[in-house]
Amino acid sequence: MFSATLKNLRQMGRRQSPAAPALQLSKSEKWKLWFTLVFGKVLGLLILLFVVKFLPSMIATPAHATETYTAHETVLINTANTIWTLVAAFLVFGMQAGFVMLEAGFARQRETVNVLMECIFDTCLCGLLFWAVGYAFMFSEGSPFIGKHWFFLQGAPETYFATGIPILAHWIFQYAFADTCSTIVSGAMIGRTSFRGDILYSIGITGFIYPIIGHWVWGPDGFLALMGAASTDGSWRFLPSLGNGFRDFAGSTVVHTIGGIASLAGAIVLGPRIGRKFKRDGGGPMSPHNLTLGAVGTFILWFGWYGFNPGSTLSAVDMQGIGRVAANTTLAACSGGMVAMYLALWFGDTKGKFDLGFTCNGILGGLVAITCPCYWVSPLGAIILGAVAGLVVYYSTLLLEYLRIDDPIGAVPVHGLCGIWGTLSLGLFASGQYGATGPTGADNSAPVKGWFYGGGADVFKAQLVGNLTVTIATFVIAFVMMWAIKKLPYPWKLRVEPEIEEGGLDLLEHGSVAYPAQ
Repeated sequence: MFSATLKNLRQMGRRQSPAAPALQLSKSEKWKLWFTLVFGKVLGLLILLFVVKFLPSMIATPAHATETYTAHETVLINTANTIWTLVAAFLVFGMQAGFVMLEAGFARQRETVNVLMECIFDTCLCGLLFWAVGYAFMFSEGSPFIGKHWFFLQGAPETYFATGIPILAHWIFQYAFADTCSTIVSGAMIGRTSFRGDILYSIGITGFIYPIIGHWVWGPDGFLALMGAASTDGSWRFLPSLGNGFRDFAGSTVVHTIGGIASLAGAIVLGPRIGRKFKRDGGGPMSPHNLTLGAVGTFILWFGWYGFNPGSTLSAVDMQGIGRVAANTTLAACSGGMVAMYLALWFGDTKGKFDLGFTCNGILGGLVAITCPCYWVSPLGAIILGAVAGLVVYYSTLLLEYLRIDDPIGAVPVHGLCGIWGTLSLGLFASGQYGATGPTGADNSAPVKGWFYGGGADVFKAQLVGNLTVTIATFVIAFVMMWAIKKLPYPWKLRVEPEIEEGGLDLLEHGSVAYPAQ
């Protein structure tokens, strides 16, 4: 009956002009048409609900849906994760361009070539050392204190443990991190460090200090990573009563605290640059020679951080985690820059002026701080901890000035102290929603919950113990190394001769200048 009605409708529609009167249906035909339309919609809705509600459980259980894959599916997942890790590695490596521009811009004109050469040399040296010994010390199994295998990448497995990522792809990603740590150290030592002295301390940091201390946190059997866990095989465990291991998602401690605290040791051993007069003595910081370079370098570093933090998931499948980490990274940088800018505006030496240097360092401080907790905090938490990082940058810069420690680019406040703050902030702001990332996605069965979210002080205590251990060890070892290099005879000693420093490192150490007279 209904099909006949539709046929009549089509025939009448062909006969009617656009101005013809509306079609008249009998009462019986209207009821049948209404019933058909409603029944069809209800039936479609029921089918949709059935598919959403019951079909997944018919295909696989939750465990099978997330953990069981065919060989072909596993290959596809590992391929996607490898591509993601390599793209992130390239972004992190690109941060070297940001570092050279930032450091050169904040330095004086006569030491620009020296800064550029140091960063380029550190990148080359780091690659060779991290291939030979650094990766083995840091990421192979061995002891709770140092890795003992895979030197020169010999004997390493095809993939890095359960990640499914080829060992060489994991190596290049971690090499970019190691290079970042090495580059940080040079920032606080600009303007008075000999190039040969830089070679020596770079060997110490890249080849030994960074990878060995980093093993404690990121190594498969590092004592800080396994801290708080009871031993199941009789092996030693560090502070099992804590109940929590030390967490550092992307390196607020491993990369930035190590780099920033080593910078502090170097700046103290070197002493200030000739002519550097501190505020309490009636002076102030030396002016940067090119703030354009510094600002562009800041943006390049910010861009590279999208590899640094989201890339540390090592998983393209953890889509929610990648998005959350990227958003948190952005928000922390924004709030850090805003707070540092307004503090300088309201209370700084240039009161009433918007200070570009503090704003750039506030952005970087926010980025450093969010690097540890980026996976576990909410966007609101990221904004708050980034804002506190802006405070840390501003007031710790004033503290260094008061203590007469010469840090031309702010490496110690930005990387050292904001790295410490960011690590501790995890114990406060972890939202209790997120657990761990993995090659096949997130596992939120054991979420991390901070003090401010009702989780108590346990996570904070573990973060405090872990960061304090790394900070003290780094400072003591780096200070001894810098002091020993300082005692070497020229030209290998840490600091250049006064006449070279006053004449300019560019011409007398490298034979060229950044801006030759036209």
